[in-house]
Amino acid sequence: MTSVLITGCSSGYGLATAHRFLDAGWDVIATMRVPRDGLFPESDRIQLLPLDVTDPSSIAATIERCGPIDVLVNNAGIGAIGAFEATPMATVRDLFDTNTFGVMAMTQAVIPQMRCRRSGVIVNVTSSVTLTPMPLAAAYTASKMAIEGFTGSLAHELGHFGVRAKLVEPGYGPGTQFTSNGTGRMAGTIPAEYRAFAEPILEAFAEPGPVTTPQDVADVVYGAALDTTDRLRFAAGADAVALAG
Repeated sequence: MTSVLITGCSSGYGLATAHRFLDAGWDVIATMRVPRDGLFPESDRIQLLPLDVTDPSSIAATIERCGPIDVLVNNAGIGAIGAFEATPMATVRDLFDTNTFGVMAMTQAVIPQMRCRRSGVIVNVTSSVTLTPMPLAAAYTASKMAIEGFTGSLAHELGHFGVRAKLVEPGYGPGTQFTSNGTGRMAGTIPAEYRAFAEPILEAFAEPGPVTTPQDVADVVYGAALDTTDRLRFAAGADAVALAG
């Protein structure tokens, strides 16, 4: 296998994962909503493409430009925390559009070529919120738990055609999707009635113990892509490994 398409490569886990495959000699298709210069070294093995996983036309255009894809890494995701009572349904739909339906749409787009070749790997990146119940993350957890069930079932049906499906479950990474791209969605989601409950939880977020680094996730995604066993789940990061243990 030599070609990998990775979604959500503008920063964090996706960017580190793209570099991990590139350093290993793979042809890398790094995608993001708005590509920008300076993320990767000059190389004929890197292709930087625009992709919005919530837009069917964007997905179709990207797949058409890529050529054969040996590995798909569904990394793109958005985060939000807050009391579910105060979380607008529009925010819940946004979470599912990217974290759930975006993953499903990308997966459906690459299955035909993998099935025809009878080879390929789909790696879906979820979260350690799927490993244990966590407060103030009900909607986000639901969007990720859906992909856990989806991938488990998919592994059975695609395995018939020699195609593997894997899950990577990263732990908490400060500065990644929860803390950076979710700020606007979190506005007003901690009502006064919830503050006494939420404050110690948010303080713990600010001063976590063992955390997950982008390199942790990149290394585990790379290992999952190469894994030829029936193993489905791969925890990534010290905190996630502890929870999974």
